[in-house]
Amino acid sequence: METPDASRSRWRRLPHRRRGRWVAGLAALAVVAGAGTWNAAADDSGPTVHRQDRMMKADGVSVDTSYFTAGGTGRRPAVLIGHGFGGSKDDVRAQAEQLARSGYAVLTWSARGFGKSGGDISLNAPDREVADVSRLIDWLADRPEVELDAKGDPRVGITGASYGGAVSLLAAGYDKRVDAIAPQITYWNLADALFPGGVFKKLWAGIFVTTGGGCQKFEKRLCEMYERVAVSGKPDAGARALLTERSPSAVADRIKVPALIVQGQSDSLFPLGQADAMAEAVSGNGAPVAVDWIAGGHDGGDLETDRVQRRIGDWFDRYLKDDKGAGTGPGFRVTRTGGIDSTDGAALTRGASSDTYPGLNSGAESVALGGRTKTFRNPAGANPPAISAVPGVGGGLAQLSSLGVGLSIDFPGQYARFDSAPLDEPLSVTGSPAVRVDVKAERGDAVLFGKVYDVSPDGKQQVLPAQLVAPFRITPDQQGKPVRLTLPAIDHRFDAGHRLRLVLSATDLGYASPAEPTTYTVTPAGPLSLPTAPALKTAAAGLPWWTWGLPAAAVVIAALLLLTARRRAATPALDPALADVPLQITGLSKKYAKSADRYAVKELSFRVEKGQVLGLLGPNGAGKTTTLRMLMGLITPDDGEIRVFGQAIRPGAPVLSRVGSFVEGAGFLPHLSGRANLELYWQATGRPAEDAHLEEALEIAGLGDALARAVRTYSQGMRQRLAIAQAMLGMPDLLILDEPTNGLDPPQIREMRDVMIRYAAGGRTVIVSSHLLSEVEQSCTHLVVMDRGRLVQAGPVAEITGSGDMLLVTTAQEVPEPLVEKIAALAGIGSAVRTDDGLGLLVRLDGATASGLITELVRLDVPLTGVGPHRRLEDAFLTLISGGSA
Repeated sequence: METPDASRSRWRRLPHRRRGRWVAGLAALAVVAGAGTWNAAADDSGPTVHRQDRMMKADGVSVDTSYFTAGGTGRRPAVLIGHGFGGSKDDVRAQAEQLARSGYAVLTWSARGFGKSGGDISLNAPDREVADVSRLIDWLADRPEVELDAKGDPRVGITGASYGGAVSLLAAGYDKRVDAIAPQITYWNLADALFPGGVFKKLWAGIFVTTGGGCQKFEKRLCEMYERVAVSGKPDAGARALLTERSPSAVADRIKVPALIVQGQSDSLFPLGQADAMAEAVSGNGAPVAVDWIAGGHDGGDLETDRVQRRIGDWFDRYLKDDKGAGTGPGFRVTRTGGIDSTDGAALTRGASSDTYPGLNSGAESVALGGRTKTFRNPAGANPPAISAVPGVGGGLAQLSSLGVGLSIDFPGQYARFDSAPLDEPLSVTGSPAVRVDVKAERGDAVLFGKVYDVSPDGKQQVLPAQLVAPFRITPDQQGKPVRLTLPAIDHRFDAGHRLRLVLSATDLGYASPAEPTTYTVTPAGPLSLPTAPALKTAAAGLPWWTWGLPAAAVVIAALLLLTARRRAATPALDPALADVPLQITGLSKKYAKSADRYAVKELSFRVEKGQVLGLLGPNGAGKTTTLRMLMGLITPDDGEIRVFGQAIRPGAPVLSRVGSFVEGAGFLPHLSGRANLELYWQATGRPAEDAHLEEALEIAGLGDALARAVRTYSQGMRQRLAIAQAMLGMPDLLILDEPTNGLDPPQIREMRDVMIRYAAGGRTVIVSSHLLSEVEQSCTHLVVMDRGRLVQAGPVAEITGSGDMLLVTTAQEVPEPLVEKIAALAGIGSAVRTDDGLGLLVRLDGATASGLITELVRLDVPLTGVGPHRRLEDAFLTLISGGSA
């Protein structure tokens, strides 16, 4: 559904009224050192893109810019793209080139304090970073290829993520020449984002400052403010005022241009409530608004980059090119996760949408909560803290939460819990749940952290949607009477039979809590209010005709599914005979999604013993990754069985705690040291620190002094070894590594090989999937070769490489060429060639036997020192997967 059409003239900006305090700065706008540099980039998807790099001056500060054009010299609209905090203009180059190919003049720049630009970081101050954007618009107005609405007024849109998203909103509020914006995962009020509910978001604030290069890189007032709040642990009025005046909310009534607002569901820094506030303000000014909730965010996860950039392109086509046929998409869209692709383990997503944005309180339903007054403690030093979102990790956890897997920790005695009755039918919540409670503190403010869990019918599993928590500071004058608590905005389906659980905790890892111990009491004063956004429709997957045409068939299928579910739910008992066997796979099969007879893995069986380093080999599409994902419990096999130490593997099986894995890399917080990253990861698991065996894992990984350095300084090889060390935490008995040498150079590959060998040397087992056959040959003791989902061969490396018809004959001295020719001419010999060092022959048998060859060599007076089988793993592998033809 396209945003309702509106007359373009409504959005054309009046000629720019230059503000007095900027006149001197605008006059000083100049190119440093004469002309800039031009570059051209060719691409098969469109015309050549020309890039012009210039260093511009703004109030004496150098601003590094790049200008992109393509496709002739005709006039076209312009787009400015801002970058994220801690980044530079280089981060948005790909998007700039794509927009240039789509017919825009595109200007990118590094904000003050970042990249090659000078100046201090002022957090988008109106007279600094925002004024720089106006100067860039002035420069665009003088370009002959940029379309103008009036003299000095180019037709221009602005987009950007996070820091760049905020400056797009601010520029639209301060400069009337801006015609359309597309802010992404950004803030509306930075004070509300960093001090939500009057509570200091200490972990994100610290990351924010560190990512900027440290407090010294910021404007002095900002540095002083941060250090003041970080020491006290409590935001003050001055801090709120300083951040608010530099936020888009300060110019809410001036932002009157079409806005595509993209916000992340996996985002504990700038949650969905920030986007809700900006949507309400901009639409209230009469401008078209569309809101898009993507799966990822600042905590990680899928940012849906390709889809979002296509939508931004369509948005600008409509409101900058005045293309009335451009589809700008629905008024509201949210990405939902539903299941896992059985072929690659990726989360399956689809969109739900409505014609208009419903806000965060649409279609509220009430769910009663049980439980009476609860009393709990804020521990001394607010330690240990509860864990919900962990910046940089939460995106992955949020995706797991949508799949029914949770990782959140609340410590006994430090929280109050109130449960609903089991739901009679499924309930989809889209927006911000709310509840009224009566809170009392033993003394002073009560600082609480609210969250709503999805609890399984048996009560054994609880999932925190998107890993989000809301902080609340309840002052003494608010205590002793009902107060309304608004919880984090989410999009989550609670299934029938599940319970909703409200938890109010005294601590949270990401926030500052009072250091002094105290006691809190909480009494529910009403039900949970849950917004349902009834107009929201999820995109339906296509169904075979018989699912609606033949009711009888549907009944049969449902019965079969029920029987299958019961069969899978009944976990087989421990097999005592396999209690010491790290892995046994029997008859394992997995079909491709939506296929009745195509298999990713079919009837696979093999066994792995203690101390082995097993290489899993096969061409692309052989089923290696699907096998590993079934082994790790990420996807469920259609048939067969996997047993680890005698226990059958199911999603969440307890024995998986004995399995460590490294699959497709690991995400680390770049500002933290390697050791701090590992400690934070282990803390998030909730297991005792002494069980981590951190020092042992680090010794095997061999990172040395690098552990004390920030991860952003690591080479690719060091990052890989740190990821392996993370997989080794807890010293799992079975370690699974999927392509651990990807992106490494030869010395780094050799180091990784040594890590695997050292780990297995202690009696543990390693399974490694790799395409580097030479490395597998040197590091693995055993092999499993797969092709087209089936087992081709399994056994010791020496057995597989030595099973060919090529013999290596070693000699005491170099064999002369005439003698080599005589050997090659013997009956039953296919060929004979000297080895590279000259002290040996590679002889291929073609009917002769090894003993017969030795007899002939002795007859010819060849100075033999040894005869044995010889075949490289590459030769063996190619022979095996080609059915013996190679």
